Amino acid sequence: MARTIKWFFISLLLLLLAGIGYFTYSFVQFANNIQSRPETTKFGGLTPKQLSMSDSYTPPKWEGNSRVNILILGGDSRGLKKNEVPRSDSIMVASIDPVTKKAYLFSILRDTYVKIPGHGEDRINTALAIGGPNLAMRTVSDLLGIPIQYFFYTDFKGFIALTDAIGGIDLEVEKDMKYRDSEDGHEYDIDLKKGMQHLDGKMALQYVRFRHDAMSDFSRTERQRKFLQAVAQKMQTTGSLIRLPNILNSIDPYLETNLTTADMLKLGTLAFEAKTGGMVSQQIPPSELLIEKRVGGAEVLSVNRTKLQHYIKALFEGRDPLAPAGKPAEGGNKSTTGTAPVKK
Repeated sequence: MARTIKWFFISLLLLLLAGIGYFTYSFVQFANNIQSRPETTKFGGLTPKQLSMSDSYTPPKWEGNSRVNILILGGDSRGLKKNEVPRSDSIMVASIDPVTKKAYLFSILRDTYVKIPGHGEDRINTALAIGGPNLAMRTVSDLLGIPIQYFFYTDFKGFIALTDAIGGIDLEVEKDMKYRDSEDGHEYDIDLKKGMQHLDGKMALQYVRFRHDAMSDFSRTERQRKFLQAVAQKMQTTGSLIRLPNILNSIDPYLETNLTTADMLKLGTLAFEAKTGGMVSQQIPPSELLIEKRVGGAEVLSVNRTKLQHYIKALFEGRDPLAPAGKPAEGGNKSTTGTAPVKK
């Protein structure tokens, strides 16, 4: 009997060690595959001049004990020629305080007119196309007044793969959404019904891309934040952790990042501990600070950068960003949707 129990525990220990080894191997392999390298980068079409401008930005090192800010770029690579670099279809920043474990999720309106270092003024979604991730990081850092240490880039296929790998997302679709897109033989048509839905990868892409209503990109970025929050919460479940090797294997062909393997381990631990239930979700620029103007006959969205940076600072400090300095925010889990009138 004693010998049976002994062998049972030895077998259990061996299985545990094998499981840990498998998870470790899967993670390290995933980390190595998605790290940005000259020979594998999705931005190999940049000219030497573009690279020299974008390489002038050196992302600050994150030591693990200060706020970390990650730029999340979603690209539309449809119809691109070989080595052609896409514009960013979506631009988001995830920010986590490692002390309080408070998480923030910002979505930047892609038509925001900003200064792009070395390239004058243009819509912020062009920064990726004209200088790659480094220029996009520097542009967003200059706009928000915060250091951007890391980036993640993926495209439509990567988004679909991630959603399917975690088993889809249950989400309330707030309205009927319908749009026909002939660019790819209607592969990316949108046809969703109002109500609670289980969204697989293709349905989820329809949900986060839809902007053919009165609020256009304003409501679209709000849906993107809503969906990403749901993904973050599901990734913290036991089921997702068990399936983690398969999830990583499914998405690594579509991701690119400047995170090292060691950084991913630190950031992964912090992300798991982050309070996704109390995540602060915010459109950038907030509607209260938006200014409409015309450039070359086209309408663009602008913002006073100093006011925006004060706004971001107030959010991080737990103050009402629109109240006089020193007034604390009402409630701890503020989530603003950005539907106030736009200034002209």
